Amino acid sequence: MNIYDCFMYFDEDLILDLRLNILNEHVKKFVITESTYLHSGRQKKLNFDYKNFPKFKDKIKYIVIDKPPIGIEEIYQSDTLKQKNKKILDNSLKRENNQRNMQIRGLNLAEDNDLILSSDLDEIPNLKNFTFKNKITLFEQDVFYYKFNLMQPNFKWIGTRACQKKYLKSLQWLRNIKGKSYPFWRLDTFTSEKKYINLDIIRNGGWHFTSIKKPKDIHYKLSNFMHHLEYEYSGLKLNDMEKMVREKKILYDHRAKQEEEKYTGSQSLKKINKTNLPTYISDNIDKYKEWLD
Repeated sequence: MNIYDCFMYFDEDLILDLRLNILNEHVKKFVITESTYLHSGRQKKLNFDYKNFPKFKDKIKYIVIDKPPIGIEEIYQSDTLKQKNKKILDNSLKRENNQRNMQIRGLNLAEDNDLILSSDLDEIPNLKNFTFKNKITLFEQDVFYYKFNLMQPNFKWIGTRACQKKYLKSLQWLRNIKGKSYPFWRLDTFTSEKKYINLDIIRNGGWHFTSIKKPKDIHYKLSNFMHHLEYEYSGLKLNDMEKMVREKKILYDHRAKQEEEKYTGSQSLKKINKTNLPTYISDNIDKYKEWLD
């Protein structure tokens, strides 16, 4: 069984290099999609360059998405604020989902029993001693901000998802699966494409290295990614971002309810021992000293 690692790319060469080095021994092919437009709809230049990753050139399948997805809605001046916001969110979701689903173009040589991983680039699964068991596998990951060793305490993130190619409906379907295994008596699991009974959840399943960037780069990305409207309404400016990073405050409150403000900066990050990080980081401290607290 070969492993195909699928993810989207924006401009995060630091994390991409880390991901390639950590997963190289386990992965047959890295499938990367990059778009010529941001999830906000603005045009963007392509940032990926094979020359930056010569060691992995033969393992990378790089796919450019240069056309918008079907169904992008036009925003009119006559739209109400509610209508405008709904279209902005729906359009961002379509662009993000399309970029993820186009990873299927890199799986043409994968066989039915090969394992397909779906992640965001900064969700790095721990494949050491990993054994595939069930139809669907979810990886429970620790969350880190700004530096590789600044962890959000008492919180786990369901990041990477995996299934065999023969069961893969789409990459976005795999991404949408709920992060829990439901009891057998839940009848809705028989018709749902998000809720499943027989899931394998891998504890200690890796690392979610989010926002390992300079404050200005974090601000730029959050202003243009899928949930850019939510970030815009938070009212945060670059100086606010700089303050959060300086004070080691958690940017986004995953525990907040849907209707509540999530960009609170009210929780503190916890500095952890470097030995709890991927071996590749602890073995290359000088390489990453700028990104360790």
